[in-house]
Amino acid sequence: MAFTALNTQAPHPPEIESAFAGNHELRKRVHAAIDQNPTQGTLFRDISTYILNQTSTSTSASNVQPPAEPAAKKRRLEDSNDAQNSSTATGGGSLTTAATKAWRSYPGVSFSIPQRKKFTLELLDTKDGGIRAVGPSGNVEFAIAWKDVDQVFCLPVPEKAKKQHNFVVIPVHGDGVNPVPDELKASVQEPMVWTFEEATGKNVVEGEDPGPGPMADALRHCLKQAGTRKNVVFPDADDFSSAVPESHRKSEKAYHVKAHRGSKEGYLFFTSVGILYGYKKPLAFFDFAAVNSISYTAVLRNTFNLVITTPTQEIEFGMLDQADYAGINDYVQKHDLQDASLAAARRAKKLNINKTDKNKENGAESNGGDAAGAEDDESEIQKAERLLQEQEDEEDEDEEDYDPGSEGESEGSGSDSEDEEGGEGYEDADMEEQGEGEEMEE
Repeated sequence: MAFTALNTQAPHPPEIESAFAGNHELRKRVHAAIDQNPTQGTLFRDISTYILNQTSTSTSASNVQPPAEPAAKKRRLEDSNDAQNSSTATGGGSLTTAATKAWRSYPGVSFSIPQRKKFTLELLDTKDGGIRAVGPSGNVEFAIAWKDVDQVFCLPVPEKAKKQHNFVVIPVHGDGVNPVPDELKASVQEPMVWTFEEATGKNVVEGEDPGPGPMADALRHCLKQAGTRKNVVFPDADDFSSAVPESHRKSEKAYHVKAHRGSKEGYLFFTSVGILYGYKKPLAFFDFAAVNSISYTAVLRNTFNLVITTPTQEIEFGMLDQADYAGINDYVQKHDLQDASLAAARRAKKLNINKTDKNKENGAESNGGDAAGAEDDESEIQKAERLLQEQEDEEDEDEEDYDPGSEGESEGSGSDSEDEEGGEGYEDADMEEQGEGEEMEE
């Protein structure tokens, strides 16, 4: 849930100040909601009046009732009232009320999205619960309800000396790919990403799993308690594993493919439920249902590009290692994702180049106006074939018009053997006459 900072420029109704005087954080959120949408001010004022009336009635009733209620029960009732008030005012339920106790708490967790900071991670295993980050002051900084969770991933962090895993929570309408309906844009939460570092050395507790398994099990428990059918998705070698091993751990399989989206470098994970690109903003999750086709472009000896087409856009990831081409192609075929590399839209387009007036005139003189118009609609391959055929036709015409006599008798073309013998006889007679003339002169 996105939280808006408090805007103190406009005064707020005194009923709100009195009704939420005991919860400073909740009062700030109510003020922010009114500042963002002033038409809701009347609704919040009526809610505050109702809360004040309920509080007054409860106080009057408690004066005539015997104070025989146990302290623990009274505390539970107060927590319940606080949760109800929070749900009525903001629609967030007990999840955003710091007074609501968490089922599991993990202090000092490093978050990278939506904020790059350490918070206390808390899980609430109720139907109206969820996952939230609590700041040092005890206030809820951001949260996602279980009913709003689309997918939860536990994926390795590449290129780290120590084993680390990123838990990625994708909210509904927060995949970064499909357009968000206009009426829901104000309420859509950002994805949530935090890092789990495996325990090593002295930090390993005997009998406990040092990996992310226990945290993943806690998330599964909460998702099940909330009545969702979601699960924590881990990478699976049966779906995809990279042909390029981990740089720090050569013996372990890698499940990522390094890729660029524009100028930003990230990692593609090909999972059993879809393709995830992370870990920097903006995250992108391609559910199988959202993928129209996948195609390969700019295929070179060492790299290639991957283009994922959705109903609304095309997103291209560049500079993928050629060694992973076979694995990605197997993944595409296994999950029946259409390969559109050879689709008509991606073939060589018809290009009308060298369209000068001279070419048009030549085309009009040789083939007429209709032929010139046909040339404009030709593809490059068809044009080359036509020019080659014209050249061959011109050569055939030259051969038909060729006259051997016009070239002179020096080449001897067209003469038969008798002419050649006769020619030799005349040449000998001329030489004899020339010799006799020289003798007479002497």
